[in-house]
Amino acid sequence: MTTEVPLLDIQSVSMSFPARRSLAAWIGGAKPRELQAVREVSLQLKPGETVGLVGESGCGKSTLGRCIAGLYKPTSGQIFYRGEPLHAAGNRDKAPRRVQMIFQDPYASLNPRMTIEQTLSEVLRVHKLAKGRHSIGERVDRILTTVGLSPALKAQLPHSFSGGQRQRISIGRALAVEPEIIIADEPVSALDVSIQAQIINLFVRLREEFQLAYLFIAHDLNVVRHVSHRIAVMYLGQIVELAPSRELFRNPGHPYTRALLSAIPKPDPDQRSRAISLEGELPDPHSPPPGCSFHTRCPIAIARCTIEPPQLLEHAPSRWVRCHRAFEIRTHNLKPPSTIQT
Repeated sequence: MTTEVPLLDIQSVSMSFPARRSLAAWIGGAKPRELQAVREVSLQLKPGETVGLVGESGCGKSTLGRCIAGLYKPTSGQIFYRGEPLHAAGNRDKAPRRVQMIFQDPYASLNPRMTIEQTLSEVLRVHKLAKGRHSIGERVDRILTTVGLSPALKAQLPHSFSGGQRQRISIGRALAVEPEIIIADEPVSALDVSIQAQIINLFVRLREEFQLAYLFIAHDLNVVRHVSHRIAVMYLGQIVELAPSRELFRNPGHPYTRALLSAIPKPDPDQRSRAISLEGELPDPHSPPPGCSFHTRCPIAIARCTIEPPQLLEHAPSRWVRCHRAFEIRTHNLKPPSTIQT
């Protein structure tokens, strides 16, 4: 019996950055510290699947996305595309083209001196996906039409477009190289709510039309719920919960996930619930706490949590949780204890 090879396979990827030392620390010969942005993350992505990646700012979401896209070289671990190393030396012209990234600020990611036609044409020429001026022009028109823009706008510069239009251009540039995987890093957070809905619907339509797989990084859990098949929750560089979208919202297994879900605004006043306040000390990413990295803020932490790091275990089919007390307490009215329970 053969098992299906995943489209993208992330295996124990870690990413650290050297921290700056003060003058006194440098003179004193203190050992440089490292910021552990991503710690031993493993994740798989199937063709046509969307995995949402959520967590607080600074938890390592964008860093992980940049490692997959090849913008950062992971400190350790491996990333495979269809069973082959994604960024291997002999694979640079083939597999990496299949993985594209869309950034949060489309204006910053577009060359302000190049027209939209020049931007898209350059992509096609570099990757040799079209030859001849006429062929390139036709393909540029087709790309713009696909993302909901008129080809008549292709002679304009990025500053002439609205934020939503610029994001459509960024999506079109990613589509131009015929990718299979798109890393979308907060692609709608800088847009108005009405425009967000249009861009999200565009992502969904393109996924169905081209069988794209997304790693969708976002803060807005409602957006992630709408587009994702599965959701991974990150905290301090680690995945603490991974589950199908519907199951995670129905029955979160990690206390951090429950806190995030409790903070989602509800439009119906009869359905309002109290948000869990995560008090306590915020861990230093340069020196994560021993045991569970969340125990300094966890409302249900016990003595074991301060000593033994929990593993990411499958507690139910497709339900992975990194917690010693996974699924034990489900109420949303918990408050952090004054002392850790024993």
